[in-house]
Amino acid sequence: MKRSIPFSKAINEAIHIAMEKSKSVICFGLGANDPKRIFGTTEGLVEKFGESRVFDMPTSENGMTGVGVGASLNGIRPIMIHQRLDFFLYALDQVVNSAAKWYFMFGLKKSAPITIRLIIGHGWGQGPTHSQNLQSWFAHIPGLKVVMPTSADDAKGLLLSSVFDENPVIFLEHRWLHNVHSEVPEEYYEIPIGKAKIVSEGSDITIVSYSYMTLEATHAAKVLKKYGISCEIVDLRTIRPLDWETVFTSVKKTGKLLALDSSSPFASVASEIVSRVCLDIFDSLKMSPLRITQPDYASPSSFGLTKHYYRGAKEIVMEVCKAFGVNPDDNDLTELEKKPHDVPGDWFKGPF
Repeated sequence: MKRSIPFSKAINEAIHIAMEKSKSVICFGLGANDPKRIFGTTEGLVEKFGESRVFDMPTSENGMTGVGVGASLNGIRPIMIHQRLDFFLYALDQVVNSAAKWYFMFGLKKSAPITIRLIIGHGWGQGPTHSQNLQSWFAHIPGLKVVMPTSADDAKGLLLSSVFDENPVIFLEHRWLHNVHSEVPEEYYEIPIGKAKIVSEGSDITIVSYSYMTLEATHAAKVLKKYGISCEIVDLRTIRPLDWETVFTSVKKTGKLLALDSSSPFASVASEIVSRVCLDIFDSLKMSPLRITQPDYASPSSFGLTKHYYRGAKEIVMEVCKAFGVNPDDNDLTELEKKPHDVPGDWFKGPF
């Protein structure tokens, strides 16, 4: 049976189900059993499964990640949580030089099935050291899988797939999505890692997106429809492995491409999408591919400056209209600007 629940609840359900399914699954990280329970995503876990399987850790990102990787090599399936991607940078050696390489270095005999949940996203004046979107870093590393769901139902199904995958998985959650609702089945189910989803079908241009930017693409597509522009939105859901078949099929259908990215432009996921489309199906393109990313400098902390930093539905509408020779109505652009740019809504009470 399906019911409408938020993204955070879907994550919570997935962890509950995974821990019920297998005693090898543990869950730990900074704040895993504190009062806020990591945006509510670990609610009720320690009460149900006990402190031997659900526990907090000292603030030692590198150490706790090493513990998780070591556990994964010894029959345990850890779900490890870092409340900020930024602090996880202390632990890159454990993931890049150990977890990701293990399967290759030991003759395909042993892997490290660890799932690492990282929270990303901007707002609330967090600035350059707390608003980074570094998914392309992880996607660059052979041996790592990188998952970035948009909807609550995808979050649950993909997290369950991640936990029971035999490879290390980086599971990135945009904090602005935690309160976004969708219809989610109650039972156990998996969504295959590496399979994109067509969010809406269209005929004029393919918009490739993932995570929070898919919501911005959806808002933009509704406005563009008023101008007779039909957008096909491809939600990648997973960026390593990336579902090239779905991307290529859509671009062949529309002949036009706009790649969206929440990170800076250089060596981004959007760059890779544009590159591969040009290399592999160049003859299908009717115009040069388009790309929208964040500016190529660090995120500011100032409320006034962030208003002009983050790209979204307004910029998508302007870019697509320009490509189609359409002048968008100022009222439409003004309406798209009304959404909050520093917090996702009244429900957001802080970065933790």
